Amino acid sequence: MSSFAPLPSLIQFGRRGLIALSVAALLVTACGKKEEAKNSPWFSFSGGGFVFNYREAEAYYGFIAKVERTLPENATVEASFENPAGGPDLVLTQPAMANRITYVFQSPPLTGIVKAKPYKATLRLKDNKSGKLLGEVTTSFTSSEDQSVMPLRPLVEGPADSDTPSWLR
Repeated sequence: MSSFAPLPSLIQFGRRGLIALSVAALLVTACGKKEEAKNSPWFSFSGGGFVFNYREAEAYYGFIAKVERTLPENATVEASFENPAGGPDLVLTQPAMANRITYVFQSPPLTGIVKAKPYKATLRLKDNKSGKLLGEVTTSFTSSEDQSVMPLRPLVEGPADSDTPSWLR
């Protein structure tokens, strides 16, 4: 025999009890929301790294950024990737949207990736009207492989079920 009493049904609570239960549920939900401090970062990096696509003979790197604060209207999210081949950083932009919780950025195909060398990635939030920098976070990604492991040409041509190219036969 169980020593636990059965839980009361909602009917036993009555109208006042149901209202009290609803208010309690709202309070618990509100407690889970984070406090937004004006000096806290807009974003945090939640993942990323290098991808070597042997099938396509392409390598790139990218990241996922988690939104930590409500983003302002009329702003732009800008990602810059250090270029392993040298030269200027590779820059990509997306409009800031108040209801988004993550942003995903991927560099264009790269050359010159060196194993164990850190490459810098920066995420910026800029105001569209003034061009003012509102915030910035930076991290680095390191490849576990060198670009030399990549084939010189794609391993297949066309759709996934196409024949192996003649140069590989």
